[in-house]
Order: sequence, then structure tokens, then C-alpha cells
Amino acid sequence: MFQSFAAPPERDGSRLERLRAEMQRGRVDALIVPRADEYLGEYVPPAAERLAWLTGFTGSAGLAVIALERAALFVDGRYCIQARQQVDAGAFEVLELPAASPTQWIAEHLSPGAAVIADPRLHTATVAEELAKALKAKGIALKLRSGNLVDRVWGSARPPPPRGPVVPHPLRYAGKPAEEKIAELQGLLREAGEDAVVLTQSDSIAWLLNIRGSDVAHTPVVLAFAVVPARGKPEIFVDPGKIGLEAKRHLAGLARTAEPAALERRLSSLKRTAKRVRIDPNTAACWFFRRLAGGTAQIARASDPCALAKARKNATEIRGARAAHKRDGVAMVRYLAWLDREALGGLDEIAAARRLEAIRSETQLLKEISFDTISGSGPNGAVVHYRVNTATNRTLKRGELFLVDSGAQYLDGTTDITRTVAIGDPTRQMKERFTRVLKGHIAVATARFPKGTRGIDLDASARRALWQAGLDFDHGTGHGVGSYLSVHEGPPSISRRSMVALEPGMIISNEPGYYREGAYGIRIENLLLVSEAEMPPGGEREMLSFETLTLAPIDRRLIEPTLLAPDELAWLNAYHARVAAILSPELKEQDRRWLESATAEIA
Repeated sequence: MFQSFAAPPERDGSRLERLRAEMQRGRVDALIVPRADEYLGEYVPPAAERLAWLTGFTGSAGLAVIALERAALFVDGRYCIQARQQVDAGAFEVLELPAASPTQWIAEHLSPGAAVIADPRLHTATVAEELAKALKAKGIALKLRSGNLVDRVWGSARPPPPRGPVVPHPLRYAGKPAEEKIAELQGLLREAGEDAVVLTQSDSIAWLLNIRGSDVAHTPVVLAFAVVPARGKPEIFVDPGKIGLEAKRHLAGLARTAEPAALERRLSSLKRTAKRVRIDPNTAACWFFRRLAGGTAQIARASDPCALAKARKNATEIRGARAAHKRDGVAMVRYLAWLDREALGGLDEIAAARRLEAIRSETQLLKEISFDTISGSGPNGAVVHYRVNTATNRTLKRGELFLVDSGAQYLDGTTDITRTVAIGDPTRQMKERFTRVLKGHIAVATARFPKGTRGIDLDASARRALWQAGLDFDHGTGHGVGSYLSVHEGPPSISRRSMVALEPGMIISNEPGYYREGAYGIRIENLLLVSEAEMPPGGEREMLSFETLTLAPIDRRLIEPTLLAPDELAWLNAYHARVAAILSPELKEQDRRWLESATAEIA
């Protein structure tokens, strides 16, 4: 299994007490503890799970502020229910971002003249600067101090850093040699008048050098940093124990390697030059800017040049994505057919998640799952990023909904799919709200939009049918997806904050939802490929549209056809016909019959 269902250890209140004792010894008024490591990716290895160790909250985004007498945990709308379930309410006040502000909370609980400590390796330059400015207005100082206090308290019990091997990513999957990617990046640097770029995002380095790793669960990256000069070989700073013979041969002609400890010396040498060094303030830790500041080098604050290039999938990666989704679609149909047969036979959430992973493994091509499977029945489905364990495990019950959000990592592509399934007969309310979510899903899937359209421009279309009923969901509508890389890949997304234009070759999720706390959750997710659209007669602007990559039926039992417009019903029937046509030849008789019924036309 690629995932564990062990219950988290019992909360240990002494950790907070010991941390406060350490704070008092260091004369620290408050401490900020983010869910982050020095690479500032979404997912972190066990050695960097400081927030979970201290608070019990295991979500992928959050921040705690610890004062000497009070503490607060800040999470966004995806995690409010989960945080309240996992965190000791007597020790931590759980507050929702962005309505609640860490700055305001600090100002309310600390006096002017107080100092707040943050680790410069765990905050981007942008976040640290904005926080310092906001606190200064309140008469409070933000002090960036190395030597993490949580690590000091955690001590020898803290897990060791990961040492997964570096693995070359074959050209038949990458689609473009690393030499070409490096040359193109260096050309961009020269065109911008920049002499070097410091890369801090692990997936950027993996993409640029055509390497993969296993340092982070479910995301095949190597935790490393890199400096790429405008001319000459890049340097990658990585634990040498991760580089075996195959990786050494692959990297020999591409880059020089050095131990992570050499990075600070390299930055110091850059600092003393007259070079112009590019670094992304929105993704790189403020530690890097502090190392480069004060010398003769000029810091060019600009975006990671790999980010957009990586998001625009090449022809090979697009073919791979289609193949991966067909393979995954077959697995999903086999799973959904099995689920229908077994759901009322005492099946529980863990068994359901295990079965899905087992079916994917039978492809013999599964390298990993792309995230811990969200396998939520009844009220657990209302926890947006629910992760089942032995303490929360529920049996699927008649009259409830079951939400399963899962994905796979194949060498030719990364998948992510959510289906909501009726267990027995759904209620009228379930069908009405499911259909409203489906209407939003169809609105995005069928969108035709001019080049230059951003995710924020499409987000409202996914919510309109819910808004009309006074409903909404507290997460983005879609996120970018990598090619055998991160299942959550920036910079494109569909959300209220997405300012990045969608471009051909980008792969993005389409996942509106609805969550009724304590009852059920609904989400319908497919992955989409941004594609060139045909110019309509009389058209004047170049247009884009989406190709739906995901292939799996949407539960017809939850659809109220009278709520669908004729064009929406036509899309649904056409999608189901396509799913059946592509996947039926790959299935055995029993599953083929199930798929025929599951994709039958709705009149």
C-alpha cells in the first residue's frame, strides 16, 4: 500500500508547554509555526511536519501562532471541520482564513513593543515582508531567526530527512531533453538581462533536469535547490547519498552537483559579484534574499522561469496524459462496479480505499498514488480533505453518499478524479444539490473563452447554480496538474484568486462541490486539457476550450434531469457515450454490463 490508515497519535499537550518554556528562555513573545519546509512545497516529509506534531492538525495548509498564554491555528475553508476535529480547542483557537487575520490576532494578544519570531527558511519573501509591514503598523516587530524552536523541542524524536534516490525520467515520457529545457531557460535569462536564477521549487528542478524522486509521499520529486547560470552548467545542491550510478550518468552532462551545505557558500559568492540574480519572492524562502542582500549583486525579483514552461505540456506529455487517463478510467470503472456490488455488505471506508489502490496496482504501471485517497461516507464526506484512519473509519450505509477523491502517478501522467456515489436511494435534497454541482461542472467543461482568460474569469460559472440556491463551496474550482509530478501544480488554477491566463497544454481540474456539515459531501472532478478552439463563423478572436481527459461515469442516480437544460443534458449523454465507447473494449463482461447501465442515455 502507498498509504497508511493508522490513527494519529494522541494529542500531547506537553509539547506546547515545552515550547512555551523554550520561548520564555529565549525571551520570545510569540512564535509563528507554518505547515512548511525549506522547499516551501505543498507536501512535506515527516521531518518537516512541525505543525502536525505541535497541534495535531494534519492538513496540507495552515499556520499556528503561539503566544505565551494563548495560541491560534489558522486554516482556510477546506480544513475548518478537520481542524476542529483534530485540535485541542482548549489549547488552540481555530480560525478561518482569510476572514480571520494572523496579524490582527497577534495585535489583539500582544502589546506594542513585543517581538514575533519566524524561521526565515519557512516563509516566502513576499509573506515575510507583508507580515513584517502589517505587524510594524501595530507596533510589533517580526524577527527572522534561524534555529527552529519547534525542532529544538522535538529533539531526537524528530524523523530523519528523506534520502530517496534520484531517478532519471526517460525522454519517451518527458518529451523534451533536459539539454533543450536548460538552453531555453538560459535564453530567457539572457533576454531578461539576468546572469543566473536560483531555483527553489522541487518540481521545477525535477522538470528542468528530467529527474524524479521519492522524498515526498505521493509526489515524485527530489528535495533540492539549484542555481542556473545564463551560460554554463547548472548546479544542483542535493544530498549525494541520493545519487546512484544511473543518476550520476544522467546528470554528468547536464549539471554539477554539490552537497546542500555548499549552497550558502554559493549564494555568498554570487552576492559578491556584479551579477543580476533572479529569484521568485512568491515561492522562495526569505532566507535566500537575506543571503543575497547587501552585496554587489542585484536581485531580480521575478517568477520562477520553469513554472509556466512546466505547466504547458508538450505533445508527448499530452499523449501520455490521455493514455494515463484511459488506463485510470478502466480502473475506476472496475472499482465503481465493485463498489455497487459490495457497498451494502458491510464495506467500510478503509476497505474501499484499499480496493481502489489494489485495482490501480493491477495495471502493473502504478508508480504511486498522487495523494492519500479521500474515502468519505456520510458526514465524513463533508470534510473536504478527509483522510480516513482507524479511528474515524465508518461503514457505508444505505441512504448516505460516499465521496471518493483519488489519483494515480504513472510514468506517462498524473491523475486526479472525484466521484460521489449514492448508497441506496438518495434523498430529494441530495439529488437537487448534486445536480447543481453537476451544472457548475458542465459550465466549466463546456466553456469557450478568448486567449488571455484567467482562472478567476471562469470560477463564477462553476458556482452560479449553487449561488442561485444560496449555496457555495469553500475551495477553488480547479488546480493545475503535473506530468508525473505534483497533483497540485501552479501557476494555473480556477479560483477567486487565480490571475494566471490559461494556455494550450495546461492540465487543470474541474471540481465544484457542496458540503453539508454533519451529513454529506458532494464533489465531481475531472481533469481538463486547455486546447485551441475552432474559430466560430464570424468570430474575431482566437478562442480556447477544454478537452475532458478523465473517463468515468457520473452517478445517474443522483441526477435530477428536470434541473438540467437541454444543452447540459446533451453534454452529459455525450460524455457518457464517449466513456463507454473508449473503456468498454478494455473491460470484462460483468464490468462492461455495469458500465453500459451506468452510462445509459438520460432522456
